[in-house]
Amino acid sequence: MRTMYCTNHWVLASNNAGKLREFNDLLAPLAIKIQPQAELEVPDAIEDGLSFIENALIKARHAARLTGLPALSDDSGLEVDALHGAPGIYSARYASMAGGDKSDLANLNKLLVDLKDVPPAERTARFHCVLAFMRHADDPTPIVIQGTWEGSLLQAPAGDKGFGYDPIFWVAAHGCSAAQLSKAEKNRLSHRGLAVAAFKRRMAQLLEQNPAAVGR
Repeated sequence: MRTMYCTNHWVLASNNAGKLREFNDLLAPLAIKIQPQAELEVPDAIEDGLSFIENALIKARHAARLTGLPALSDDSGLEVDALHGAPGIYSARYASMAGGDKSDLANLNKLLVDLKDVPPAERTARFHCVLAFMRHADDPTPIVIQGTWEGSLLQAPAGDKGFGYDPIFWVAAHGCSAAQLSKAEKNRLSHRGLAVAAFKRRMAQLLEQNPAAVGR
């Protein structure tokens, strides 16, 4: 089993361009190069877990095993109360699972159709993000961090920033959708931003306590 790891070069267990941009911005202070798995010829993992945590671990372990690099994964999605938690872990596949296209726009449009009869007061929702970091594929103590962003859903898209369901996710405290926030503001408020902030604090603690614990 390997005992030392290259900590300034990680693989991101995702090919989502939006996630890659956000992670590079959020983790820039750590001076870590994050390379998407596609650049290392890693195919997508089979996400057959039943929770965000299970799928995050599946993806991180898969990428670490095939690359030999420390792996960071993100499993995130939108939970809508009026739909009993859907689309949840299937957020990225919401439309395609019903025979539609596999795209952000198709997912967003399907969700709007599914909520067409739901009044504004009952359109509460939240984004969840679970990060999993594995030093290697057999890491017995992966770091798992969760972030949550509460909001509600609009009846029509607003804004052209962000990605995914951002154009219909209403941020009441700022009076706009997530797709109308600046990049810096979204990174401060979002489920992913909160999870990454907690992750950075955890990594700093580990490095202070025992640099070898994360491969330094």
